[in-house]
Amino acid sequence: MRALLDDPGVGRVVAAPGNAGIALVAPVEPVEATDPDAVAALALRLGADLVVVGPEAPLVAGVADAVRAAGVACFGPSADAARLEGSKAFAKEVMAAAAVPTAMAHLCTTEDEVAAALDAFGAPHVVKDDGLAAGKGVVVTDDREAALAHARACLAHGPVVVEEFLDGPEVSVFCLTDGASVVALAPAQDFKRALDGDEGPNTGGMGAYSPLPWAPGDLPGLVVERIAQPVVDEMARRGTPFSGVLYCGLALTSRGVRVIEFNARFGDPETQVVLARLATPLGGVLDACARGTLGDQPALRWRPDAAVTVVVAAPGYPEAPVTGGALRGLDDAGAVAGAAVLHAGTAPAPDGTGIVSSGGRVLSVVGVGADLAAARAVAYEAVGLVDLEGGRFRRDIALTAAQA
Repeated sequence: MRALLDDPGVGRVVAAPGNAGIALVAPVEPVEATDPDAVAALALRLGADLVVVGPEAPLVAGVADAVRAAGVACFGPSADAARLEGSKAFAKEVMAAAAVPTAMAHLCTTEDEVAAALDAFGAPHVVKDDGLAAGKGVVVTDDREAALAHARACLAHGPVVVEEFLDGPEVSVFCLTDGASVVALAPAQDFKRALDGDEGPNTGGMGAYSPLPWAPGDLPGLVVERIAQPVVDEMARRGTPFSGVLYCGLALTSRGVRVIEFNARFGDPETQVVLARLATPLGGVLDACARGTLGDQPALRWRPDAAVTVVVAAPGYPEAPVTGGALRGLDDAGAVAGAAVLHAGTAPAPDGTGIVSSGGRVLSVVGVGADLAAARAVAYEAVGLVDLEGGRFRRDIALTAAQA
């Protein structure tokens, strides 16, 4: 949202349904985000030139299809193409057809099959819900019983995927595509575990940073050549072209780059640090993806700055987040030079005064600085001004990289 608001080529941005933070900076419209017809009707009523579909559930529901059918340009894949995120098994099938390197995996429909797959791969165990799970469908654990318990819960509504564990650091690379051409954004690294030192349960992400001084300099090009372009070509070959953003979650293993997962949309917190460094106006690039002209665009330009984002989570997150807590200090945090406060799970207070938490990951604070150490200092200064009773955040985001 902020990147579009800051784009001089974008005349107006409307969010639907938005949240309490977005409502402070842009008009919001009520809509059921997973209702394709309602979203398409809203786009027509507003006279929108471009619709950018953010979350995964509307994409899988076919919102992008309905918007395009209404004659409005749309950034985001069709429902068929969004299966790359909506089904882990489908993504594995596409990667196999496109010869894309990824982890070995078994698709399991019974607990006995899960148990056999866990024993075949050994610990650490990786168990994934095959469908959408709002960032909570993956368990990585040395505890076989915990892995089985997660699989059992997932099997109640569908199959699960059991994978081999991939060694090496994880990297996130977003690739923009119009269904033919592919452009990679700058790499980022996020922190999935809830607690410092990579302890605690997996989450949707507790923070991120960019650039990655330790990553291979040719990583974006390698990801396009070996992963994103082959997948986009395979999807086109199948008659379900993929346009929008293909998030590539990667492991830099001892055997080379391997795909952990795909997402079909921008995902936080990595998006926040990547777009904070993007100098090219975002709106025109997204519009080119929607209209099939990405290949005609000039190369992306990047700022030399570093960016770090720290997520403030509700008490009890991720297992049982407690919502409704009052948020204070947001204006003070946003006034820190180089900092930005980005809302996620927030809502207006019931009495109409102030803002309260409404989700597990409540907000992110982004810090930008000349290097990672400076960006960390900005982010944590601002985070320290945010008050949410019982809220928590990791204190080691980008610490190791900044000290290297």
